[in-house]
Amino acid sequence: QLQFVESGGGLVQPGGSLRLSCVASGRSLDFYHVGWFRQAPGKEREGVSCMSSGDTKTYADSVTGRFTISRENVQNTVYLQMNSLKPEDTAVYYCGVVHVTAHTWPYVASCAPNRYDFWGQGTQVTVSS
Repeated sequence: QLQFVESGGGLVQPGGSLRLSCVASGRSLDFYHVGWFRQAPGKEREGVSCMSSGDTKTYADSVTGRFTISRENVQNTVYLQMNSLKPEDTAVYYCGVVHVTAHTWPYVASCAPNRYDFWGQGTQVTVSS
C-alpha cells in the first residue's frame, strides 16, 4: 500500500515561492500517474497539476505559468514548484495517484480529484502579507 509524506508548505508573502515535495513509500511511482491537488477552507478539493507516467503535464488555468510539476521516479518523489504565489493559492496541498491502465490516461488531462487516490496528510500553504 502506498503512503505519502507531503512537505514544503508554509507561510509566504504574495509573490513568493515554495517547493512542495511528496515522497512515496510502499510502491514504486513508475506505474502511476501523479498529481497535486488542493483544498481551501469551505471549498471542494481541486486539481492543480497532474503528470502522466511519461512526461505529459496538465495545469489548472489559475496556476498555469506559475507552477511546475515534476517527478523523480528514482527517488519516488513528486514535486510542485510554486512561484508568484497569490493569497488565493492558500490551501492544504495533497499529492494523489492513479494506476496506469489503458483507461486512466484521460485522467491526466482532467486532473479530477475523484479519479485519484490520496494517501497523505497534505501540507498547508498560506500566502499572506
